[in-house]
Amino acid sequence: MSNNSEKTDLAQLAMGAKAWPFELARMVLDRHNRNPKDEVVFETGYGPSGLPHIGTFGEVVRTTMVRHAFEVLSEGKIPTRIICVSDDMDGMRKIPDNVPNGEMLSAYLQMPLTSVPDPFGTHESFAHHNNARLRGFLDSFGFDYEFKSATELYKSGAFDAALLNALAHFDEIMAVMLPSLGEERRATYSPFLPISPKTGRVLYVPMKSIDAKAGTISFEDEEGQLTTLAVTGGNVKMQWKPDFGMRWAALGVDFEMFGKDHQTNASIYSRICKILGSPPPVQYVYELFLDENGEKISKSKGNGISVEEWLKYAPQESLALYNFQKPRTAKKLYFDVIPKAMDEYINYLDAYHREDAATQLENPVWHIHSGNPPSASSPISYGLFQAICTRCDARKHAIIGAYGRLCDCLLS
Repeated sequence: MSNNSEKTDLAQLAMGAKAWPFELARMVLDRHNRNPKDEVVFETGYGPSGLPHIGTFGEVVRTTMVRHAFEVLSEGKIPTRIICVSDDMDGMRKIPDNVPNGEMLSAYLQMPLTSVPDPFGTHESFAHHNNARLRGFLDSFGFDYEFKSATELYKSGAFDAALLNALAHFDEIMAVMLPSLGEERRATYSPFLPISPKTGRVLYVPMKSIDAKAGTISFEDEEGQLTTLAVTGGNVKMQWKPDFGMRWAALGVDFEMFGKDHQTNASIYSRICKILGSPPPVQYVYELFLDENGEKISKSKGNGISVEEWLKYAPQESLALYNFQKPRTAKKLYFDVIPKAMDEYINYLDAYHREDAATQLENPVWHIHSGNPPSASSPISYGLFQAICTRCDARKHAIIGAYGRLCDCLLS
């Protein structure tokens, strides 16, 4: 059978597959068929005020699964990209608790994160430091993505056309935004946030006037002086809700998933994208992780477990499985879920090679391994192995060697 025939057969099976990545991929394919273009763009976002975390991994690994499902459905005939956009032009609202030399940052509040010095002393700015950590984090898992800095997108002119378009539709965007705001905020709200020419800070100020033909906004700066700026060239950024819709339009985004905390604003993002003349992307809302007490995981609280802690005890495939399962169900994330996830991964991997092609597409390991799961499986459960280690001196070479051979068997 030729490779093209195999792709066609697999695509036909995928059209009927029930696994959630295929359900979303079919929606993306339908959107593409209604609005054809040269490529399909999958977007993920990152807030560089903090370090990448388990939610970052979850969003990228799930998006990767949807992208691969789309490539199978489209038989690889439509180019795809995943872009990871760092919101590094956002103003620093507070000094993070978990950085050294925090006192040096107090003078830089409300400045774009790419203009804040790196408290770690290793990079050009705080955002550059965290962006480097993000890229290193994603690269360590082998993700295929393109990194994009919001600061560079604004300053390079990549957003200029969309910003001028937004300025031309200023009143329409305000009509979308104002009903979502409280009375006090409505009085001073503007979808455009100028970067102060004097202080470099992101200014939350009302507009005195706009000139769509000239492409400028006028406002009073921190000293009350009337200032006029072009909206292009990195002189302004958009408030985060309009920015979502503007970015979708400017970058031609076809798919984005986000946490439940964005759900109430999703319609705002979509309406603004439409105002700017682009169809909104397919969107998917996932539930957030909880700690073992059922409370929302918070980086500042330190509840739950980190990616690094998970990977001390089990390979990344088990973490990918945990993210694959029931993404719209709030799940507890604590140590005891690791052996369960590892055992389930081993069982799915073992079952995969006994399944027919249609059933394999429903198996999580097909999605975890982008359609090519390893052939090996383990005769020992991870839970049993954990119990043995608990009752023995785990520092003994024999125990460590057995663990290493188990992991090698699973991942080779």
